[in-house]
Amino acid sequence: MELENQTIVVTGGGSGVGRAMVERFAAERPRGIAVVDRNGAAARAVADRVGGVAIAADLSCEAEVVRAIESAQAQLGPIDLFCSNAGIVLPVGGLDVPDEDWYRHWNIHVMAHLWAARALVPAMVERRAGYLLNTASAAGLLMLPGAVPYTVSKHAAVALAESLAVLYRGTGVRFSCLCPDVVETPLVSGVDRDPVGRFLRTAGRVLAPADVAETVVEGLRDERFLILTHPGSKERTVLRANDTDAYLDAVAGLWAAAGGTAIGR
Repeated sequence: MELENQTIVVTGGGSGVGRAMVERFAAERPRGIAVVDRNGAAARAVADRVGGVAIAADLSCEAEVVRAIESAQAQLGPIDLFCSNAGIVLPVGGLDVPDEDWYRHWNIHVMAHLWAARALVPAMVERRAGYLLNTASAAGLLMLPGAVPYTVSKHAAVALAESLAVLYRGTGVRFSCLCPDVVETPLVSGVDRDPVGRFLRTAGRVLAPADVAETVVEGLRDERFLILTHPGSKERTVLRANDTDAYLDAVAGLWAAAGGTAIGR
């Protein structure tokens, strides 16, 4: 997909990878671009820099996802590329994380993708054109110890994107799933003092958001389903598939080195 003359929406576009994607996409001369973020001021600041429109929305709620899409379409016309990118990391933990926080991870990382697809795909099928880019994470292919709700919901995000790519193959609607490894964003810095943050920083090279955005443009141009930012992600995914016990042992070793503890030890 070439981005010139396309109408683009990026959620979570007020900071981090989302902001970098907006800024990089703008260099491709799209027809229009909408920046969606829970932080309306952040969305406005980014939109103003690229001549786009800003939409404040809490994407953990279906009505807000639909409203954001309708607002973008009212201002810019039919959406050609929808980047469902909003995400959270906190709270980290496992069985101790309250249900309400599990639900928030689930809603933002899985249901927001689904709600957007429900609102967009039927019209895209009629036009026989359209593209959905869902941001998951390398943790959706692997894992992030100590951040269980994040890991579980990101695995589901990958599965949803794969399912849609198969179900709508041949309709003209295309799908990609972005699975970045460690990126220098507010999400990562928010867990820097936790073993989760130390694990992230020992697991691979930390990229700048702009580097990820460049990889996204290349992946969209090639229409690759799985867009990876770190070569090590593919290697570890192959290890997980070929020798799960060895993979789990390797992750446990990195987790211990980061100061994480195994329950019962």
